[in-house]
This record gives sequence, structure tokens and C-alpha cells, in this order.
Amino acid sequence: MQPFAYHRPDDAGSAIDAARSKSAQNGPPAQAPGQFISGGTNMSDYMKLNVMQPEVLVDINRLADPRYREIRADERGLRFGALVRMSQAEDHPVVKSQYPVIYDTLHLAATRQIRNMASLGGNPLQRTRCEYFRETSWPCNKRNPGSGCSAMNGLNRQHAVLGTSEQCIAAYPGDFAQALIALDATVEIMGPNGARTIAFSELHRLPADTPNIETVLEPGELITFIDVPAGPWTRRSRYIKVRDRQSYQFALTSAAVAIDLDGKAVRDVRIALGGVATVPWRARDAEAVLKGKALDESTAMEAANVAFSTAQTREHNAFKVPIGKQTLVRALLEAKLMEA
Repeated sequence: MQPFAYHRPDDAGSAIDAARSKSAQNGPPAQAPGQFISGGTNMSDYMKLNVMQPEVLVDINRLADPRYREIRADERGLRFGALVRMSQAEDHPVVKSQYPVIYDTLHLAATRQIRNMASLGGNPLQRTRCEYFRETSWPCNKRNPGSGCSAMNGLNRQHAVLGTSEQCIAAYPGDFAQALIALDATVEIMGPNGARTIAFSELHRLPADTPNIETVLEPGELITFIDVPAGPWTRRSRYIKVRDRQSYQFALTSAAVAIDLDGKAVRDVRIALGGVATVPWRARDAEAVLKGKALDESTAMEAANVAFSTAQTREHNAFKVPIGKQTLVRALLEAKLMEA
């Protein structure tokens, strides 16, 4: 681990200033000038591995505004402060009863000890667990732009089949983000130029030719709130996660779905896929297949085939396509049986 400056400011403005402090401007160009931490469960891991080497670390846990630690639940939907812990949201009665897909993504992530520490604002920004990214002796375009992608012809069982490029096939690892993108969440951001709000679907960037640039956040910008709108589909929602073991493991494939039924016909449906894509992945073409149709195993598989129609597989990860399809079919059929 490299030396770094450490700040614990009391307000968001001071935190942003600290992240953009003069000493931070000498960091690697591929990284933001300074890095924010709250739970720090991902950052501390990569700092120990020397994958991330921020000169300035800004701990935002002392921010005085109580709204950053609160969950607001009303007829408009959910509003999560960025410092809400995963376990806090997991235990919230409205999340459990009205937004089960969010509950599932939280409950199935990591361990309870980690969920007690990890924040909702930081969770969507966690970085890939690609072993070639984590091991600094291997070339990696995400870590060192232009050096190459070792996963292309290496052991790529864990890697993405959707949203890949010739520069990177690293899979996005998170669960919570799949629920957020499926439910059309928005993210409120504060930065040097003030506050702005964007759709969660716009937060992450496909790797394309610049896999080192993972989000649209500008240097010094901080996520402050996450808003999830209410809708008739939120109660009939489900997240299925398939992994090598049943605890403390990232998804090989996953599916977050939310359905609004008109009798037997699908009035509206939301589908997001995890474990198989380079970013949180909304399968809108698959949604279009189901709208207006009765949801059964046949139509669910039709949607699954469309969801993976653009998949690009490698030597070791081709199995993700058939398993990913079955994961989505299972999620849809289980959600159908839930009470609205």
C-alpha cells in the first residue's frame, strides 16, 4: 500500500474540496484526483493490492447532514441517503414488502458483516473482481490503459458476454445495481459545479476503447442520494443469483425482474442481468418481447433468447449463455407467482 493523505470532513462541500486538493492532482491520470470512502470494503481491498493508489482518501462518514443516513419511503417511492448501510436497507420493512427485488440483491450480497459496513452510495461503484485486474503483474487495459487485456485469451470463466469490447471483457460484479437499473432509479450527485441528477442507467460506461473510465462521474463528484420511483411492478419483483457456492460469492449469472400483470397478460416488465455484462445491464429488447403476452415458460424463454442474442463468448465463459437464459426464465416465473 502506498502513502496517502486522509481527510474526514464534516460537510459535502469540504469533502469535494478535499478530493480535489492540490496534493491530489499528481495522481495517475486514469484515476480521479482523490477517492471517497464510506464503508471502504472495496477500496481498502484494492489499495492493499496496489491496484488503486489514491494520494488522497476522503472519509465521508462524518458528513453532518442526517439525510445521508436516512431511508425515506412514501407514495413516491424510496429515497436512500448515500451513507445508508446495506444491512439497514435490507432490514427496512418497506423495502422487504414493497420492493423485494431490492431486498434480494442486498440479502444475497457478501456477508452480513460486510453489509453492516458497505454503503448504498458506494456499492454501485465497486470495481470488477477480474483476476487480471487485481494482479498487477498482468497487462490490463482497465488498470493500465493500452497495456492489453490478459483475459481475452486467458482464464475467462468469470468474464462478461454482454457489453464487451476488444479492450475489456471484465464483468461488473454488483447485485444492488441490477435492481436499481431495472426499477429506473435515479442518482443525485454533488460536485464542484453543484448538484445534478442522472438516471442510474447513465451512471456506468461501457468499456469500448476506454475501459479505465467506468462511470460518468467527474473528478470530485460524490453520490449523495439514490431515488427509486414507486410503480405497480415493484411488489411483484424478484432477483435470482446463480453462483459457485451459496454464500459470499459473486454471481456467475443473475436476473432482476419486476412485472405488472393485467390478468394473465404482461402490462409492463423490467429486466436486468448481472454476472454476464461489463456494466449493470438492462435487457429492454427482452422486455419488449413479453409486453402484451401471457407469461409462461415459452414466452419467458423467448425473452431470454432475445436477452442473450448479442452475447459474445470466449473459451471458458460460453456456459453463461444457457445458464443466464435459465436464470432469467426462473426469475420471471417466480415473480409471476408473487402477490402484487
